[in-house]
Amino acid sequence: MHIGIPVEIKSGENRVSCTPSGVRHLVSAGHRVVVQAGAGVGSGFGDDKYRRAGAVITSSAEKVWKSDLVVKVKEPLPGEYSFFREELLLFTFLHLAGVPELTAKLLDSGVTALAYETVQDGAGRLPLLAPMSEIAGKMSVLMGAFFLGHHHGGKGKLLGGVPGVLPGKVTILGGGSAGMHAAKEAAGLGADVTVLEINQEKMRFLESALPPQVHTLYSTEQHIEEQLATTDLLIGAVLVPGAVAPKLVTRAMLRNMTKGAVLVDIAVDQGGCVESCRPTTHQDPVFIEEGIVHYCVANMPAAYPQTSTEALTGVTLPYIRRIADFGLESAMVMMPGLSSGLNIWKGNITHEALAKSLGKPFHVNPFA
Repeated sequence: MHIGIPVEIKSGENRVSCTPSGVRHLVSAGHRVVVQAGAGVGSGFGDDKYRRAGAVITSSAEKVWKSDLVVKVKEPLPGEYSFFREELLLFTFLHLAGVPELTAKLLDSGVTALAYETVQDGAGRLPLLAPMSEIAGKMSVLMGAFFLGHHHGGKGKLLGGVPGVLPGKVTILGGGSAGMHAAKEAAGLGADVTVLEINQEKMRFLESALPPQVHTLYSTEQHIEEQLATTDLLIGAVLVPGAVAPKLVTRAMLRNMTKGAVLVDIAVDQGGCVESCRPTTHQDPVFIEEGIVHYCVANMPAAYPQTSTEALTGVTLPYIRRIADFGLESAMVMMPGLSSGLNIWKGNITHEALAKSLGKPFHVNPFA
């Protein structure tokens, strides 16, 4: 199979979809890998490393996109829509519920689109999303602590406190992979942490796995409102696979927070779980509304591309290899969790939560 690895053109995106070692693994199996020149530079992988791994290097994005399978990190942008065609198989983070225009283009073109973020394993977990969620969770605390600084518009609160001064309070909406790692990072800084969650088993796990200053609370509108009044850093880590994130915090609720508090909405890729959220970039990461500093970068792990690229390749490569070796349909039979990643097939939406979010017809995935 011919596999294409293009340069990521999203603002501030320095990741690449496959490392040179991953390329070597694919080439050794008899596949042709075409890498766009400069694709790996931001992650520390120059073109020479890809050449030595057996890749074909080209400066032409069009040549890369002519491959049978295009493997990316982030969703295609308008400048890439012209490359869509019926024979193309696209495998990347899509988050289509938040980009209806892209969904329409994929449907019209006949592209077969698989989303990393909806691929499941045998236990219903999201193995391709997990490492990026872990990085984003850790980052949310680092960025939140940074922008709490007074010279960045924050209230000037040090999350860990000092002797004789109470630590800052961190409230996390969602106790999944991102929320758990955010809680662990915040606790490590010495903050007082509360995780709001609706899954009782997940709360029991968090209570047993995390430090004692991490508390869990059943997520209701009243509980969220009560927590916001004393929160210094609010982290949105809510995920409904394939669907738009629920708006758990309204503008009116946000006004209960003290001025200079910080919001980090990890769920911005799926529309955000806070009403006032809108996507930002690494070049211009924050804005202030209702007196609250909003950090809503839509590709947070791109800030640490060396770590992110290695982690992403480690989890995606087995799926890419299976698709390349046997074709998509056989791969989905051999790896049943891969079929849940199929979002668009033959001009139809095959992921129920996505179809519901966009108000579009749902067509049953024939490989599920």
